Amino acid sequence: MLFNSYMFLFIFLPIVLFGYALLKTKKPIYPIAWIALASLFYYGWWKPEFLLLLLGSITINLIFGKALIDGRLSHSTSKRVLTLGIIFNLCVLAYFKYAGFLVTNMNALFNTGLAIPTILLPIGISFITFQKIAFLIDAHRGLARHFSVLNYIFFVTFFPQLIAGPIVHHSEIMPQLEAALRRNFRADLAVGLSIFIVGLFKKVMIADSLAVYADAGYAMIKSGHPLNMASAWITALSYTLQLYFDFSAYSDMAVGLGRMFGFQLPLNFYSPYKASSIIDFWRRWHITLSRFLRDYLYIPLGGNRHHFFRRYFNLAAVMFLGGLWHGANWTFAIWGLTHGVLLGINHAWRQLPFTKHRFYHSILIRSITILFTFFIITLTWIPFRAETIHDARTMFQYLFPIHNINAGFESIINFWHAQFIQQAPFINWFKPYELWPAVLPPDYLATVATPVGIILLVNLLIVFLLPNTSQLFGYFKPVLGIETQPHILRGALRRLDLKTAFALGLMLALSILRLSHVSPFLYFQF
Repeated sequence: MLFNSYMFLFIFLPIVLFGYALLKTKKPIYPIAWIALASLFYYGWWKPEFLLLLLGSITINLIFGKALIDGRLSHSTSKRVLTLGIIFNLCVLAYFKYAGFLVTNMNALFNTGLAIPTILLPIGISFITFQKIAFLIDAHRGLARHFSVLNYIFFVTFFPQLIAGPIVHHSEIMPQLEAALRRNFRADLAVGLSIFIVGLFKKVMIADSLAVYADAGYAMIKSGHPLNMASAWITALSYTLQLYFDFSAYSDMAVGLGRMFGFQLPLNFYSPYKASSIIDFWRRWHITLSRFLRDYLYIPLGGNRHHFFRRYFNLAAVMFLGGLWHGANWTFAIWGLTHGVLLGINHAWRQLPFTKHRFYHSILIRSITILFTFFIITLTWIPFRAETIHDARTMFQYLFPIHNINAGFESIINFWHAQFIQQAPFINWFKPYELWPAVLPPDYLATVATPVGIILLVNLLIVFLLPNTSQLFGYFKPVLGIETQPHILRGALRRLDLKTAFALGLMLALSILRLSHVSPFLYFQF
């Protein structure tokens, strides 16, 4: 059940909110049980059989967690129980997500001829697994409190963050239980609904519009049809922005939904394309995943406590595993390893003396580094999006046509003329992509598919010039962790007045009109 669907917006969510409002004044167990049951229903809506898998996994993790929290185990025994719990969760993840991948690679390496299993991937299993592992580790460290069977089920299944994060800690959600029940429901509903509408608008009106151009370009690559240089860059930029607004939209909608019930979720997305370095990027993109990888992989491997070669190896290894976490494909592994290498280079660069100079931190240099980081990030998204290594290599060849560079620059000029100078018929702006030719010419995206140029330009201005959602609603403290972010605009909106309500109402109306083109969030596939 997608957040951007009629079923969720007009049936599921109103019923859950109404039931929560009625039970909120009763004993605390009732509203928490209501949300937990609603969350289980939400998860089982897609494939009811996977609800049994989730419940079975919860039961086994409850046993491990109870043993770790009771405090009756010695430190060495507790460590063994923790290890067994982690192995169990990783085995479940490995079977569903990586069994086919492992068999395929074994067949390729050893010519074994094993049958490749066809296993349907349970939605959200990667996020759920990491969350349960984090709980077991926190329980072993004595950080998990407010533990009960109901609280644990609520913690694991809370539907706003169940499918695609953020990856939350038990210690972040459980202390909020009693406070959430005492909070002003109407005020939280107003703030949460406002943030949710902003996220819905980003997904339906922006991300899904960009997906048309990104999908078209990568479909041409997959089918073996050529792209000119300009169309290749349109494809790459469209996906870069699509992924940004898609993940930003989900993060906003998760935060908004959590706030409707009185909960603050951890900050998970904070203008990552405004990052001035790769290090800064990973402090802003999927923040809770970065935190998990740092706390539970990088630091246990030794972190930066060893010599610099070991530190860079640890970075590369952790990001390689983080890439594979996104999907069972070597393209994800290459993407993760690339970021690991870039992080190592970035750390080494920061050790150079001139990076400490005042001029290096001036507005001019910072602007240049932001644009350069965005350029690098755009290139790294190519193996992330491509289905095969061959497709990624082909895309790079179109982006940088070294053997035909003059034709490449000519295509850029033609793109600029067609999109910004030539007066194309306005009706072309509303031409459904279903009416595009079955086989697109190499220059179609650059010269015919108007108004992609204006769409890209407007969205780039939004990304780089406008405050993010956490900054807009900062006055209402929408998320945990926002105070750690530098240069924050603390609450552009001081109150939700009639002007704000009108703007949000218009955004909601436009989004609802586009709901017939429902598409899943990109991070649902991970």
